[in-house]
Amino acid sequence: MSASFSTKKLAKLANEKREKYFGNVVTFSPKVFVPLTFACRDKCGYCTFVKELEEEEDKEEEKKRKNIFMTEEEVLSVAREGKKNGATECLFTLGDRPEAKYPAAKRELEEKLGCASTVEYVAKCAKRVLEETGLLPHVNCGVLTVEELKLLKKVSASQGLMVETTSERLMEPGMAHFECESKRPSVRLNTLRNAGKAKVPFTTGILVGIGDTAEERVKSLLEIRKLAEEEDGGDCIGEIIVQNFRAKEDTRMKDDRESTLDELVRAVALARLCFDEKVTIQVPPNLTPGEEVEDGWRALLNAGINDWGGISPGVTPDFVSPECEWPALKTLSAVCREEGRSLVPRLAAHPRFIGEKMNAWIDEEVAPHVRVLSDAGGFGRGMHWSPGSEERASGMSSDDGDGISVTNLVSVNGAVEPGSSSRNSRDNNNSNNNDRISSSRNKINRAIEKCMATTATVEDVALLFETRGDDFDFVCSKADALRQEQCGDIVSYVINRNINYTNVCEFTCHFCAFSKGKFGEEATRDKPYCLDSEEIARRTKEAWDKGATEVCMQGGIHPDFTGESYLDFLKAAKTGAPNMHVHAFSPLEIHHGATSLNVPIKDYLKMLKDAGLGSLPGTAAEVLDDAVRQEICPDKLNSEEWLSVVKSAHQVGIKTTSTIMFGHVDSETHVSWSKHLLALRELHRETNGITEFVPLPFVHFKAPIYEKGRARKGPTMRECVLMHAIGRLVLGPIGIKNIQASWPKMGPSFASNLLFAGCNDVGGVLMNESITRAAGSTFGQEFNVVEMEALITRAGRVPRLRNTLYENANEERRMVGIENAHKSVVVNFAGGGKQQVEE
Repeated sequence: MSASFSTKKLAKLANEKREKYFGNVVTFSPKVFVPLTFACRDKCGYCTFVKELEEEEDKEEEKKRKNIFMTEEEVLSVAREGKKNGATECLFTLGDRPEAKYPAAKRELEEKLGCASTVEYVAKCAKRVLEETGLLPHVNCGVLTVEELKLLKKVSASQGLMVETTSERLMEPGMAHFECESKRPSVRLNTLRNAGKAKVPFTTGILVGIGDTAEERVKSLLEIRKLAEEEDGGDCIGEIIVQNFRAKEDTRMKDDRESTLDELVRAVALARLCFDEKVTIQVPPNLTPGEEVEDGWRALLNAGINDWGGISPGVTPDFVSPECEWPALKTLSAVCREEGRSLVPRLAAHPRFIGEKMNAWIDEEVAPHVRVLSDAGGFGRGMHWSPGSEERASGMSSDDGDGISVTNLVSVNGAVEPGSSSRNSRDNNNSNNNDRISSSRNKINRAIEKCMATTATVEDVALLFETRGDDFDFVCSKADALRQEQCGDIVSYVINRNINYTNVCEFTCHFCAFSKGKFGEEATRDKPYCLDSEEIARRTKEAWDKGATEVCMQGGIHPDFTGESYLDFLKAAKTGAPNMHVHAFSPLEIHHGATSLNVPIKDYLKMLKDAGLGSLPGTAAEVLDDAVRQEICPDKLNSEEWLSVVKSAHQVGIKTTSTIMFGHVDSETHVSWSKHLLALRELHRETNGITEFVPLPFVHFKAPIYEKGRARKGPTMRECVLMHAIGRLVLGPIGIKNIQASWPKMGPSFASNLLFAGCNDVGGVLMNESITRAAGSTFGQEFNVVEMEALITRAGRVPRLRNTLYENANEERRMVGIENAHKSVVVNFAGGGKQQVEE
């Protein structure tokens, strides 16, 4: 194939293979480059990175010379600056074991740095970078043993070693690797084998044009593939770099011919065709040959690459090729977009090593740091916003949670915002680009059409959750069009009050910071409490006097509560305000109440309805995928049980809402979300009993599971927007026409942005919401009627006060709400007022 196929034909075949697995996403890793030492035991014929030392020097000369190794503080200074500028990777690149050649290097390691070897010092520095900055180390430390790889695995997310070539000919006199024993092919291939044994996500690759022939390049790729196909660890190879030789001054090869773009494209295409479809193929963009660099990028994009490697966001140069500057991300993104791709940040370890497979590949001490930086697809978050955090303008920076302003690298759609390229002004109608966009868009369109026909499968919905860049914008526009068709410009809200009657709970929901019980004690902000009937009645009356039409009552599963307790709560609320709609009790509470009284769930629901229950909140659903539930709420209702309770409520004439609580653990994927939405769709198809869908982004700040390092920091902004948009597309056509934005989770301003992605409701004013606040959210206390209507109006929509069942509320209620908008409610925290406190 290599000899008989033209470069164009090879590139076409390779690009088709890439598209099947990677779609239209092309990645890069925002990094800082730490050249821990320029000293090396070898000196390749093309290398300017290595700075040779005197093999023997007296003590006076040694005193005058600068340090051979960067100090720990120098390393941390670079990492901290990288974090501020949006980097997530700290690349350690260095010479191979300089202490084996230079006594001075050995002395410095032992006497100044307290380490026996370079590898040990790298591990020491990487550990500090990981723990003190959160950046993920990627270590290129040369030829390593299994034990050394395992040592570095404890402090890094990934490692790498370029094979470069498997041609022994290049070890001969006058060739690139002459007298460079660490470059002997068998030695380098053995390190790859060792990486597999150590279960390390690993990067390798070839150099094109260092004196190798086209045939030798193919043989090198095949030798690496042979290792990649080994059953014992071969799948550790996550990335193949195809890097072109650049002739440099002050090297033995300064006059050698550089590889052409055609040779590089050909090598890239062969690499893509050679390896398993899930292996990433990378080319460094700053080394692209030819005068028209952007045209070179286009050729490489269409030859099978899906990654540009590490790019420093304006912090450090490429110390290996300092004469070649990193490209501007916006320019690179513009070229990617013209070729039908979205430029997306990734982490040091590629997505296939993150998420569900993380435990197999990432050390347990490193994994929490990976989760903090990753989204549900295993890519980098790109934006540092999290649900519940303080709102800032959707510009270039946000708070990382430590009070440090951090640059955002992507826009809401998850891709780097494109700038301008050389083609922007002269060719906006490139036919190849249009074809590529059409190919991607056709798949998405087919999935949306199936949503509209209520026949979409899990695979169809998961495809929509994967969209980024222009495809994300397309999905949102389709959702907004359906919102307009179903709801017009009306945006509804309700005047309500949350009454959380107890925070004592016997269940072990690992995400819950509200509960006070056997698991939640260390996480809750407040003392355990339990409201008495008098306080419930008082709060209900106070809410009515402020214009409320609804009280939403929920709480922990108190070990002393029975089904009679919930009936008493209903009676208390109705005593406080007889005309108040009581929206109360999660399916878990219903199950608990029925079980405690030993009555069928339907019979218990009828008892509650007769006592004045108006509707049920569809909470405690979390994610309707039992693999996820086992991780986050192992003793809660399983998916089938939750659906059964809600179905029973519908059958006795009690309407319910529906929710999803998303953005947390490794087992929670786009497939999990898709299963959840389709379960709600099928339930409503059967019962017609769901009034609304309310996505609830996970608020991580005080959640026990996050504090233990087992959860992400909530969904990204992109994921939040998609959940609402896809919720509209999947559930709207079956008749669930109300999609609500949760302002306590999103923040009021960001919640209003969701009105352009399928939402038609902004929920309730929520006098003293407790659960989201307990998790650490900035929001949750009352957002009054005047503020709510102003928010809706600023979005160009028409506000409408509704009741719980989405009927128009009485105008008198609205006027009372306006008159009392700035009147505070009495909260009665634990330990004061009428609130009963349990010790």
